[in-house]
Amino acid sequence: MLIERTLKQLQMSPTTPERAQELGRMGYMQWLSGLPADSDYEGAAVRAYLLAMDFIDTDPAIAVFCDLIRESLKRPLRPLDLSLPEPRRRGGARERRAAR
Repeated sequence: MLIERTLKQLQMSPTTPERAQELGRMGYMQWLSGLPADSDYEGAAVRAYLLAMDFIDTDPAIAVFCDLIRESLKRPLRPLDLSLPEPRRRGGARERRAAR
């Protein structure tokens, strides 16, 4: 299921709070884009939140993901901040290996 894969990807340890924001937004967009066109958004969002909520205190990117889900369910509806990260070098393969 897409939500499990998205949460697993978000469980990496971001180096900064800004990076956690970026990862959380990208995770939300990945999850949202994987929903079937005829799905019930509110039901899917509640299920995703319930699966993710146990990781809010330990994984900053998942906390951002959950914040976006909560914001998306509030009434009246408002646009979400889903800006993409600025393109920049992040260290390449050496940095990814060191992060493991």
